[in-house]
Amino acid sequence: MTQPGSRTELRRTLGLGDAVVIGLGSMIGAGVFVALAPAAQAADSGLLLGLALAALVAYCNAMSSARLAALYPASGGTYVYGRERLGAFWGYLAGWSFVVGKTASCAAMALTVGAYVWPGQAHAVAVAAVVALTAANYGGVQKSAWLTRAIVAVVLAVLASVVVVCLGSGASEDGRLDVGISGDVGGVLTAAGLLFFAFAGYARIATLGEEVRDPARTIPRAIPLALGITLVVYACVAVAVLSVLGSGDLGRAEAPLADAVRAAGVPGLVPVVRIGAAVAALGSLLALVLGVSRTTLAMARDRHLPGALAAVHPHFRVPHRAELTVGAVVAVLAATVDVRGAIGFSSFGVLTYYAVANASAWTLDPAPAKRVLPAVGFLGCVVLVFALPRTSVLVGAGVLAVGVLAYGVRRRWAGAR
Repeated sequence: MTQPGSRTELRRTLGLGDAVVIGLGSMIGAGVFVALAPAAQAADSGLLLGLALAALVAYCNAMSSARLAALYPASGGTYVYGRERLGAFWGYLAGWSFVVGKTASCAAMALTVGAYVWPGQAHAVAVAAVVALTAANYGGVQKSAWLTRAIVAVVLAVLASVVVVCLGSGASEDGRLDVGISGDVGGVLTAAGLLFFAFAGYARIATLGEEVRDPARTIPRAIPLALGITLVVYACVAVAVLSVLGSGDLGRAEAPLADAVRAAGVPGLVPVVRIGAAVAALGSLLALVLGVSRTTLAMARDRHLPGALAAVHPHFRVPHRAELTVGAVVAVLAATVDVRGAIGFSSFGVLTYYAVANASAWTLDPAPAKRVLPAVGFLGCVVLVFALPRTSVLVGAGVLAVGVLAYGVRRRWAGAR
């Protein structure tokens, strides 16, 4: 643990509004502009059921994270919670899952920016976006919070326009909103796993625990507030787009929101939607880099990662080496990987991370009523992990195994010394 006033201690500058905005910047964008189409393809008419299931699991995870963050307001999130409540190995497993999963998510968001801004040069634009936002984070978390606030405002305005245009058009039909399961239950679960990818941004609030003012009070309020706002936005957009396209056309759409406003008879809004998608992905990328670098900082402090990454800049008071390292790795991935593979692998890592969070929250209070939400959250994470595409499960399990092996080698080497 760091000592107050030490050179490795981060500065507490974020209030409730800042924390909520950072969570919104992480969540709003990824799901609306990326996950709706493949989720509709998997679930067909069960899309809204998948959204509801993803929201339920996310809510349980959020409440577990909020309770834990109030007790352990330090950078690292579930890495810290698992270490303190379950033991060093489980904390390490959560941290490893978060860092590798969210690094892949960073690459996916960067590639989303490239795909909307300049499809022919998506990888080059993605790398440029990573470099620019890493520089913004390097200047201090307060500057990042202000930038995120502006991004969230733009994205919400674009999404509101999409909802109004779609629901107010003659192409909107209530019959397309019939909720059911036309395929199998597995399709709904797969859709929920994909949509959960979009809800996971509230973790960024917990990982910033060392930079939030009055964290014991602020974090438990900020997490459910950010999640609730995001759920309302997602539900409104999903209903609006479904009412115009239907689940079939939505599942086949490459740019679902752009296709929806075009089908609604307002093609002039398509460029605005594309700009909104790019801005939303930038907001997600900004907050993701913040969260991954803070978890990297916490793991480096405990020597699970190289100790040099624990350095805090003497002027900007940010984990500058961790941020630069994360930015460099994400830039390499953004130049080489496929966005679909990155999203699937990220979902596996994030769900594993929250399974540890719920298991940690289970230990807080023996009262049965206090254990319901952690139990539901844990089971939900496990089910959604195995409902993901098989390739994502196999690759994710392989990367986790590498992390476990590295942990065992480090422990044996330390014991030998």
